[in-house]
Amino acid sequence: MKTLSHTQYTSISSSFSSLFQHNPALQWQKQRCKVYRTYPPLNRTIIRASLSYPVSNKASPAAVMPPETKVQPRRAANATPLTPINYLERAAVVYGDCPAILYNDTVRTWSEMYRRCLKLASSIAALGIKRGDVVSVVAPNIPAMSELHFAVPMAGTILNTINLRLDANAIANLLQHSGSKLIFADCQSESLVHEAVSLLPPHLHRPTLVVVGDDACESCSVDCCIDYENMVEGGDEDFKWLMPLSEWDPITLNYTSGTTSSPKGVVHCHRGAFLMSVDSLLDWSVPKQPVYLWTLPMFHANGWSYAWGMAAVGGVNVCLRRVDAPSVYEAIDKYGVTHMCGAPVVLSMLTNHPRTKPLKSAVHIMTAGAPPPPVVLGRAEALGFIVSHGYGLTETGGLVVSCAWKKDWAQLSGRCNIS
Repeated sequence: MKTLSHTQYTSISSSFSSLFQHNPALQWQKQRCKVYRTYPPLNRTIIRASLSYPVSNKASPAAVMPPETKVQPRRAANATPLTPINYLERAAVVYGDCPAILYNDTVRTWSEMYRRCLKLASSIAALGIKRGDVVSVVAPNIPAMSELHFAVPMAGTILNTINLRLDANAIANLLQHSGSKLIFADCQSESLVHEAVSLLPPHLHRPTLVVVGDDACESCSVDCCIDYENMVEGGDEDFKWLMPLSEWDPITLNYTSGTTSSPKGVVHCHRGAFLMSVDSLLDWSVPKQPVYLWTLPMFHANGWSYAWGMAAVGGVNVCLRRVDAPSVYEAIDKYGVTHMCGAPVVLSMLTNHPRTKPLKSAVHIMTAGAPPPPVVLGRAEALGFIVSHGYGLTETGGLVVSCAWKKDWAQLSGRCNIS
């Protein structure tokens, strides 16, 4: 490719500056370039690759815009909002007979999960929960948690997953701040949620409570509760789920862990959830139909967006109520797990377990936060785990920094500590 002269490069740089001044959208993007270092600055390589038409020596927007460019009006045919709900709809068609959920003796296909989510979404709407209302969930990694990641936004409402390790007072504060209208609570967290609701100020409307039953506990024990399965069965599977009016409409309301101050609310839009799911799959090189073990809580940034991403690739969601080394190894051997995520403490837990035999087949594990110590990495690899490392925040909706593996590294024989 021909290299630009200094005069041409100066003209292009001036033209881009002029474009930023005349286009509010580009002004916002320019500001974003300053805030997020993941956006590279405009350089000669990018400019040379992006320009395919003559450049004028005069600095004006027309100098860098093709003369035939016209702004097309937005229509349904060319501007369908990006939303991860479409992943589920597609999975029901492409992977309809393939397993979507494995949990104890429960096996559900993608077509079954889609119908259940439609029925659940219709029941949410029937309760008077309107578009834009917040629906909270307090539950571990059970099938209902996976279903609610789709059913709640399908009703046009905003999903708010709450850390079930919080106490009643902390949960009450989140319910009050979010203005939650409906709460789905796991049966083992029912009493905790009741206590949290009782702590709400008297003038606030009490959210409706739906209890998710399980073999691990009895069904709803209070008359004012709604049973989750009854809600699903009473729904309409012909329900027309609500496409977001804009892809910038909120899909989730998450809260930070409050490590440095009080928890802060983070709103993610449909577009962001869609793109973060795709990015997470691509960056980790996740293949079609992986068997994914839920060791990472789904209430942590929506499971780093894999709660939606598994539908995009027709994966199997192996749900796990309790995360301990024996349960994890049992699930890996039983279901042929190929992928899982977890904090470094999960990796340490697995490597410290007195398991002597290696895994039957390799298991990819993504960990985030502080890098695992070299000794933990060595033990994990000896067992058959392929470890990847990344970093993200509640605010990012998933991992935005990752260790990009280089082929040359496979020839290296040792590790070094980086301080």
